[in-house]
Amino acid sequence: MLLKIGFGGGCHWCTEAVFLSLRGVLSVAQGWIASNGVNASFSEGVIVEYESEVVPLGILTAIHVYTHAAASEHSMRHKYRSAVYHFDDKQVAEIRVALDKLQQDFDNQLITQVLPYLDFKQNIEEQLNYYYSDPLRPFCQTYINPKLKLLLERFRDVTDTDKLNHLLKKN
Repeated sequence: MLLKIGFGGGCHWCTEAVFLSLRGVLSVAQGWIASNGVNASFSEGVIVEYESEVVPLGILTAIHVYTHAAASEHSMRHKYRSAVYHFDDKQVAEIRVALDKLQQDFDNQLITQVLPYLDFKQNIEEQLNYYYSDPLRPFCQTYINPKLKLLLERFRDVTDTDKLNHLLKKN
């Protein structure tokens, strides 16, 4: 089944590269996501369109938690809100179960919120597909490559290993 989910937590260039590296992910829109209440302001994030039979929401949530500072309150949280943005209420329980299970892997409390998706603004064309358009950029080498290596180590079953191994060897 084809579904959508939103993720925010770190740089949207990094988050975009992580999810574009997975089997079962059909598209990743990169930009800023807004929710409601105190989370109505836009924060960096991505909208992921995925095949749930290939990569379940629980695995996507785990990948998200492991590839950003999901247990860290820092001064940039207004720009990098740690959240999973659901598109329907059925997704909420699955996300919460995944987060509860993941908590045992972290010393500090996970701060990742489960929020309703309300609005999205896409980034400018020149900054879309940031990693895959030029993986040799210093930013990509420093910040994105370690996240992609983590995918290969921890989430190999859902990672497009041929694509990543080829890129990471070139770097």
